Amino acid sequence: MSITFAAMDESDTEEVISFLVSNPFPFHVHPAPVDQDVREKIAKGRYWNEDTQGYWISENGRRIGMVSLEDLQEDNSPMFDLRLSENQRGRGRGVKVLRALCDLVFETMPQVLRFEGQTREDNIAMRKTFLQAGFVKEAHYRMGWPTADGRYLASIAYSILSQDWKNNTVTAFEWDDLPM
Repeated sequence: MSITFAAMDESDTEEVISFLVSNPFPFHVHPAPVDQDVREKIAKGRYWNEDTQGYWISENGRRIGMVSLEDLQEDNSPMFDLRLSENQRGRGRGVKVLRALCDLVFETMPQVLRFEGQTREDNIAMRKTFLQAGFVKEAHYRMGWPTADGRYLASIAYSILSQDWKNNTVTAFEWDDLPM
């Protein structure tokens, strides 16, 4: 299987809108994006600007989703927002996409030391995907993720170090390193 990424720009506006409004994203802050909201975000540079770059994700030439790399200018630790088409979820593609995304980041951005993503505590599939792709849980932000129904769930942060990606290792750490 070949996962590839194609950078987005203004010419992708209508396709981005179509993709986002035609797929539900139950574990995102806005699970059912609407046309006008997406247009406003695009107008403000949400998917392509000096600090964010959106990409179409394809598998063997067939588009299966999109991803945005964020915080590209601020530091050496970008984050991402991944969205697979609804009909592509639950098929084991997440780990392959995430590993290919790591390849993209670490091969084209040598200054990057770590690559981070976050998900809700109840998104078990994504949490397993992170671990299977070599990411390590680094944070558990209690009540850090607002939901569409007004509740707050924990936001769980995972990252992979460039050295671990390069060496195919996982650098663990001790959670409870400060005895009371």
